[in-house]
Amino acid sequence: MFPVTSRRHFTSSLYILRSSSPHNHVLYSSSSFLPSFISSSSPTKHNNNKQSPPMAACIDTCRTGKPQISRDSNRSLDDESGLRYSNYFRSSGYQSINATTQTKTLHTRPLVEDLDLHPNDDVWAKIRQEAKSDIEREPIVSGYYHASIVSQRSLEAALANTLSVKLSNLNLPSNTLFDLFSGVLEQHPEIVESVKRDLLAVKERDPACVSYLHCFLHFKGFLACQAHRIAHELWTQNRKVLALLIQNRVSEAFAVDFHPGAKIGTGVLLDHATAIVIGETAVVGDNVSILHNVTLGGTGKQGGDRHPKIGDGVLIGAGTCILGNITIGEGAKIGAGSVVLKDVPPRTTAVGNPARLLGGKDNPKRHDKDPGLTMDQTSHISEWSDYVI
Repeated sequence: MFPVTSRRHFTSSLYILRSSSPHNHVLYSSSSFLPSFISSSSPTKHNNNKQSPPMAACIDTCRTGKPQISRDSNRSLDDESGLRYSNYFRSSGYQSINATTQTKTLHTRPLVEDLDLHPNDDVWAKIRQEAKSDIEREPIVSGYYHASIVSQRSLEAALANTLSVKLSNLNLPSNTLFDLFSGVLEQHPEIVESVKRDLLAVKERDPACVSYLHCFLHFKGFLACQAHRIAHELWTQNRKVLALLIQNRVSEAFAVDFHPGAKIGTGVLLDHATAIVIGETAVVGDNVSILHNVTLGGTGKQGGDRHPKIGDGVLIGAGTCILGNITIGEGAKIGAGSVVLKDVPPRTTAVGNPARLLGGKDNPKRHDKDPGLTMDQTSHISEWSDYVI
C-alpha cells in the first residue's frame, strides 16, 4: 500500500491503483474529471502472482455537497461546454440516502421536464418553474439551482437539503442533518403544509420577495421558521438534545433564536428576521407578521408558563419587546420600538415605552382589518403623536 502522507498523495495513490485494475471501465476514466495534481505517468507495477482488487477513483467533492465548478483544461475560457460540475444528488427517500457523483455539462441538461411532479403540489411546481426561468436568465446559477431545486423530487426533500447545507458545519455533516430533516418532514405532512402557507404569506406580504424560489432559498426568516418546526416536533417527541442542537445552529447561522418548545402557527412572516427571540412557552398564532429585533420573552428567572401568547393576525413592529405571560389579542397591532408588559385587547393598537393603547384604556380605538395581513404600520401615527415634520 502507498504511504498516506497527505490527502493529495492519498487521492493520487487511489487513482493509480484504480487505473491499473482490469475493471477500470466501470467508473469514469477520462482525465478531464480528475484533479489537476494527478500525474499522467504510467501506473506502478503489480505483483503478478496476486491480482489487485478493483478500487474506485477518488474525486474531490465539498463537505456540504455543493456543486464544484471545474474547467476542462483543453478548452478556452469562453467555451461554455468546457464548464463542468460535480454534484451530490440525494434521493428524496428517508431510508436510503446515497451520494452519487454525477458529471454533466452546464446549460445542456434537462431541467424541470425530466422529473415527475405532484399534480396537486402547486407551490412546488411554481418553485421549479421559477428555477428554470432563473437559469435561463442567469446561467451562472445553474449548478446551485440544480442541486437545490431541480434534482429534488419533492418540496420536503428540497427543504431538507437546503436546511442541511446551511446548518451543517465541520462536525455536523449535511448528510446527517438531511437524514434527520427529511425523516421528520415525511412523517409529518402537516409541517409541509405549514411550509407552503408560510411561502404564500411571504410572497403576499413582503414586497421585497420577488419569487417563491427567492424566499425558499434565501430568506433566513422563512428558513429559520421551518427549522424551528422540525425542532419543535423533535422537542414534543422528547428528543430534546437534537431539538436544542438545531436551535443552536439556527441561532448561529441565521441570527434567529426560537426555543424549540415555542408553538408557532401557520402563514407566519418574519420580515428580515435578524435578532428575533422567542421564548420556550411563547405561542404565536396564524397569519402573524413579525419584523426584526423582536423579543417575546420573560420578565425574570421564574420557570413555568412565562412567555407571551400572540393571537391570530397580529402585527409586531421592529424593535418591540413583549415580556411576560401576557396576551396580545387577535388582530392587534404593536408599534415599532414598544415595550409591552400588559395584555393588549383584540384589534387595538399599542405603542410606546411602556406601551399604551390608542384611544385610552377605557375606550381604545379598534380597527377591522388584520394588520398581520395588511402590514399597515403607520396609520395610527397622527392619532398618537403630535410630532410633525
